[in-house]
This record gives sequence, structure tokens and C-alpha cells, in this order.
Amino acid sequence: MQAKHLISLADLAPAEIQEIIDVAVGLKAEVKAGHQRPLLAGKVLALLFQKPSLRTRASFDVGTGQLGGRAIYLSPEEVQLGRRESVPDVARVLSRYVDAIVARTFAHRDVELLASCSSVPVINGLSDFSHPCQALADYLTIQEKLGRLAGVRLAYVGDGNNVAHSLLLGGAKLGVHLALASPAGYRCAQSVVERAREAARATGSQILLTEDPAEAVRGADVVYTDVWTSMGQESEAEERRVAFRGFQVDRQLLALASPGAIVMHDLPAHRGEEITDEVLDGPQSVVFDQAENRLHAQKAVLALLLGSDPFREGR
Repeated sequence: MQAKHLISLADLAPAEIQEIIDVAVGLKAEVKAGHQRPLLAGKVLALLFQKPSLRTRASFDVGTGQLGGRAIYLSPEEVQLGRRESVPDVARVLSRYVDAIVARTFAHRDVELLASCSSVPVINGLSDFSHPCQALADYLTIQEKLGRLAGVRLAYVGDGNNVAHSLLLGGAKLGVHLALASPAGYRCAQSVVERAREAARATGSQILLTEDPAEAVRGADVVYTDVWTSMGQESEAEERRVAFRGFQVDRQLLALASPGAIVMHDLPAHRGEEITDEVLDGPQSVVFDQAENRLHAQKAVLALLLGSDPFREGR
């Protein structure tokens, strides 16, 4: 992996994305066998968060420990990124203390600024534009469950948000066929669509944007959804409930997918809004396997950014 930071999957080559997934597979197999090499021995990871978190905080903390390192959590109240202290100054200070920084911010520009001023790797743990760690875990899960990525048909139903952006950018580079259904006014950013289409020309990925969930889901191998209202958008919640009426992933919509299709959600879920309990807890759901894979995908990112590919000789 040549990249110094992980800010967006747009910055990674297809081979780099696949390398992260392959290393994650190996690291997951090792920990399941009760063995984990101390690849991060002596390393310290800073978790610099502006937003609440369950999966991102726990998976990075636990993953760093499994690899022999340790993580320190810096809360919004402690740092007040960009208010109590400027983003560049925070980056320069932390670079003197730690070996890598995970930033979970509201503004994507803050992650970019941290990376530009940091002398250690910066990992985007979520921003308003991108959620690369989530998409890496998602594609790891799809590869595990379906045995391949190229040619898989993924339907995303919901808001064209940070998760949708990362799925689109990553999937196009991996040869996944993507169909995204969002209401008018809630589609993915046009700049992201253009970059994904550019990548798709090299991989054969097909990209469909539609306002019809049924059109997106018909024949899909993966049905993916996310909350209609993300953190920071609470004032829009009622307006969004109206706009997304008809975009719920329920039994009737799932029936249009391929037999054996899997259901994904990055969590937390607003049960009864974007997805029904029947589907989220049903036999086609891989949501909690997907959540677990945040741990393994992020361990792979850390190993590659802070060391080297531990399985290169085996490939």
C-alpha cells in the first residue's frame, strides 16, 4: 500500500483496496485461530473524535490492542477541534506523541487539513463526505459471503451520504455493479459520481442512479441501506421522513432481489424507518458480521500504514 493516509477511497488504487481486504482476511483468520502477531508493538493510535461512536471507537481500540499497540481516546470536550485549538496545531502536536491519528469529524475538510499538517498517518473514521473504513469492511463482508467482488450487483437504497459515496467509489474500483436509489435532492454528490464513472470505465463496473427503489433492488445480490437522517441533520428529520417515504427496505422490496441476496446496514439503524425488524433480523441479514468486520478491515489499514503487508510472501 503506497498511500500515506486513508482519507477517501478515491485516493486509493484498486490494487490497494484489494490489498487491504486480503490482509483483513488473513488477520481475521489469525485472531479466530487464537493467534495474532504484535504488528503494532510499541505503536500508539490517537482517536480524535467530534462525534459519538460505538463501532469506530471500539473497533479501532480493540484492533490496536490485538496487534500489540494501544489507543488513546480524545473526546470532543477535551480537544474542541478547530475552536479551542486550530486543526493544523492539533495535527502538529499529536504527530509528536503518536504514530497515527483516527479522526471522526463533521467536516471532511478538517480530516484533509489534519492529514496535510500531520507527519504521521491520518485515517478518516467518518466525515460528512466519506466513510472509507465502513466501505472497506462492507466489501470484506461481501467477498466473504459471496466469494467475489467483481460482477456483484449491489443495490443501495437511501440517502446519498458519506457511506453511499464510499461504497460508490470503492465498488467502481473493484468491479462491483452499483445501483443507487435516492429521492430527488438526496443523491450522491455529482463529483463523486463522476469519479466513480471514471474508475468504472477501467473495471467494467456498471453504475445506475435512480429514484425508484424497486429498479435498484431488482436482481441485486446485495441490498444495502442506511439511516435517512445522519448525525448533525436532526433538524431535517421530519422533512427527510417525508422525502424517503417508499424507500424502506422491507420484505416486499427484498423479494425483488436475487434469491440468496444479503442485506447490509452500517448501523446504527432506525428500526421501522429505513429498514424493518423483519429484514434486519432475518436470515438474509449479515449486518452484525458486517459490524464485526470493521475490526478486521481497520486492523489491516493500521498494519499497512504503520508497517508492511504481513502476508505479501504468501501472495
